[in-house]
Amino acid sequence: MNNSPSISIVTLGCKVNQYDTDAMLHVFKEAGLKVSEGLVPADIYIINTCAVTQEAEKKSRQCISRIRKVNEKAYIFVCGCASQNNFSQFSKDGVHHIIGTDGKVALAKQMAEDIRTGIYTYTKLVDDESFTISNEYEDNDGVCNLKTRHFIKVQDGCNNFCSYCLIPYVRGRSRSRSIESIKREINEVKDDVKEIIVTGINLSAYGLDINSSLEELLLAISKYSMRVRLGSLEVRVITESLLKATKKIKNFCPHFHLSLQSGSNKVLREMNRHYTSDEYYNAVKLIREYYPDAAITTDIIVGFPTETEEDFNNSVEFAKKVAFADIHVFPYSSRKGTVAGKLKVLSPEIVENRAKIMAGVKAELIHNYLSKQIGISCRVLFETEENGIWVGHTPNYIKIYSPIGEHNTIRTIIPSKFYEDGLM
Repeated sequence: MNNSPSISIVTLGCKVNQYDTDAMLHVFKEAGLKVSEGLVPADIYIINTCAVTQEAEKKSRQCISRIRKVNEKAYIFVCGCASQNNFSQFSKDGVHHIIGTDGKVALAKQMAEDIRTGIYTYTKLVDDESFTISNEYEDNDGVCNLKTRHFIKVQDGCNNFCSYCLIPYVRGRSRSRSIESIKREINEVKDDVKEIIVTGINLSAYGLDINSSLEELLLAISKYSMRVRLGSLEVRVITESLLKATKKIKNFCPHFHLSLQSGSNKVLREMNRHYTSDEYYNAVKLIREYYPDAAITTDIIVGFPTETEEDFNNSVEFAKKVAFADIHVFPYSSRKGTVAGKLKVLSPEIVENRAKIMAGVKAELIHNYLSKQIGISCRVLFETEENGIWVGHTPNYIKIYSPIGEHNTIRTIIPSKFYEDGLM
């Protein structure tokens, strides 16, 4: 289809969104269409939006005007969490078609068919400002875009209803993909990629709706030789049984992103997080019994409406106690429709100051963790090269820079010094 219009997908938000984008890219490539990612020149754009914070929704809206600067006549399609949350914020900017969180692959298939036949079925915006969410897992029925590291989505939706979070409202209830479907996808990529990342909106809930479990899934994929990395986890799934299952995976990556949000038990209760700081710390200790050098990373929200100075200080001290390898610091973002969205927010100055302090803690902890890796032999999967320097990651997700490397190749190296945001 040499004369077919070109397509580009702009992705905001989480790894699950990236997986959905990869699935759409695969559909277009299979159809022989010209497809790319990002704000590059194209005739058709799909914006895969995010709504986890107000800032994420704002960036999703801003994509439209940025696209117009690249191609003022472009056809623009919108999908994802921000459009699921608020259809109307995209309906007045000359957007061609809008859907929510469901049906992204179906959209791509229909677009590919329209381009093939020259008969365009998407000629106007949908006129329903609410989108239903399926209670079944939407199997993408195909291999996603092949890269050095392959994201594989095994679960969607969330039942947790944390008081600050929109995700259960825009992604729907938790639903899991069958193990057989997951294995089919792995079988199709196993000869091309060196690492798979098992991910989901709430990965810890995998299997609860289909009489299975995350442990059963790990045992099922333990026969594969590529590296296996897990996405974000909740405290409750960190058990002896789960960690024993990870030990059966030949090349398991000891990187645990264990969501915290606050080191204050009072704030954790008000966030509707179902654990205490002690329970969290016990999970960390258990991980380190099995993987002494594991990278334990986390998310921390600062400036939650009920967070006092003492609560914030508790979070700071707890982060230091755990000795995280990295922290994603999120200034609290009030989301209309959530329980916490009804609360009076703290002043922007307080939230900004706390974010700066926590960012300082983050930098200190990253430095401490990286310093322990200098001089230690490690296996690096090299992914990209720029100006003669190769970039890759270790199993515990340390970013490595090296003048010696090769795309999609794992090599043993010894880091010798700090460099950029990793080690050289």
